[in-house]
Amino acid sequence: MTVEAIKSGIDLSHVDPQARPQDDLFGHVNGRWLTDYEIPADRATDGAFRLLHDRAEEQIRDLITQAAASGAAAGTDEQRIGDLYASFMDEQAIATRGLAPLLAELALIDGAADSDALASVLGGLERTGVSGGAGVYVDTDSKDSTRYLLHMSQSGLGLPDESYYRDEQHAEILAAYPGHIARMFALVYGDTAGDPADIAARIVALESKLAAAHWDVVKRRDADLTYNLRTFADLSGDAPGFDWTGWLSALGTTPEKVSELVLRQPDYVTAFAALWASEDLEDWKAWTRWRVIHSRAGLLTDELVAENFDFYGRTLSGTEQNRDRWKRGVSLVEGLMGDALGKLYVAKYFPPEAKARMDELVANLREAYRVSINELDWMTPETRAKALVKLDKFTPKIGYPARWRDYSALVVERDDLYGNYRRGHVVNSDRELAKLGGPVDRDEWFMTPQTVNAYYNPGMNEIVFPAAILQPPFFDAEADDAANYGGIGAVIGHEIGHGFDDQAPSTTATATWWTGGPMPIAPNSESAQKL
Repeated sequence: MTVEAIKSGIDLSHVDPQARPQDDLFGHVNGRWLTDYEIPADRATDGAFRLLHDRAEEQIRDLITQAAASGAAAGTDEQRIGDLYASFMDEQAIATRGLAPLLAELALIDGAADSDALASVLGGLERTGVSGGAGVYVDTDSKDSTRYLLHMSQSGLGLPDESYYRDEQHAEILAAYPGHIARMFALVYGDTAGDPADIAARIVALESKLAAAHWDVVKRRDADLTYNLRTFADLSGDAPGFDWTGWLSALGTTPEKVSELVLRQPDYVTAFAALWASEDLEDWKAWTRWRVIHSRAGLLTDELVAENFDFYGRTLSGTEQNRDRWKRGVSLVEGLMGDALGKLYVAKYFPPEAKARMDELVANLREAYRVSINELDWMTPETRAKALVKLDKFTPKIGYPARWRDYSALVVERDDLYGNYRRGHVVNSDRELAKLGGPVDRDEWFMTPQTVNAYYNPGMNEIVFPAAILQPPFFDAEADDAANYGGIGAVIGHEIGHGFDDQAPSTTATATWWTGGPMPIAPNSESAQKL
């Protein structure tokens, strides 16, 4: 009788035999990798996810370069992908254009006669990928997942969050920040726009005032505190001083389309509008110029790219060197045309049998959760019943979306990187805003198939596993079940768990299991007392 060997799927090459598994399981399994592996100079951290990311990145590069060399017909996604990448890789064309496209955009700021005009400029810049004082995005209403709403959140800072402007542990970075801004302004303007050091000091002073109104990371995580439903009239009344109507029009929508919106940090929005009215217009113009210069730096001259990386890469993140240009080019195409790339990626790298095996794994993990929930003695019967209903209503999405995004409105020119970038953001922004007032698209994905990650979406009560994470060491359709449950099984369980964490308790059209407030606890439960 012939016995067919089963592929293990467990990589033993990193095992350290000197560490006994009963003493140090992590050291035993990973010890050799931890000892021998060196983090590449173009990143500050590394791990198994990066291994898959690097593999997918190279696969995507090959697909892109094939598209660039294919001579695809104008107006096809292959032409757009190939020409977008080529426009980033053509350093000679970028050098020839120099700062001209940036200066043309900055001239819009110069021409703003008053704060209302500058608000409109800011809205137009937001539409083209420059974040302003208030970030916006479209998502389902977390209290009613049958409709889309505009969400507004705090923004406007050049450092990662508000703590960098006040916390002593970030003092060195804050001290270095004005010098970086001054050097960037000097590279753009020379000395024609005033003293760069003085301009930088005014910008940091203004950002510090914005930071003082920002919520900290703990408060921002609170799903109840960050849900504040307002009408557009409420916004205008509660946050006077900023021309929200003009800003919204330049962004590409109207107060009628945004009759209601969610303010994630309402007191910040009020503070931003008050500062807009009280601070000097020239300071706001300088701040807006900085938002543009920082946002566009990677599209411009070698000197701007180098200075931008020196601060944000080396000083802020501890990364020794910038990523290779081809990697940055891949990221650009991913950001603007990710779905079109995903379609090519799935066709070449995602076999149908992988999806079938994942369907089975997800179903089994859901059943494991069902057993666990039924055995939790601290849950009241009512809470347990609702949790099981929510579990039953989970929607798994595996590999790739049922429908691909349409990029037919995007015009890509092979010798115009700056214009391509702006037009790409306009198309994507307009697509998002067009959702307002329309039916919710339950087939939409919020990661591309080539993304090495997974997510839980509370509004849709769905768990999503893109194609690129479904490869070794996380998943192998031909490997033993033990390897897959230990790898992708942990990821599946993690994402299901998000459906029951502190970010997903609220009532939606899909499932309700806990409506906020103290968790209902079963009386006389020993586990509850430990909790």
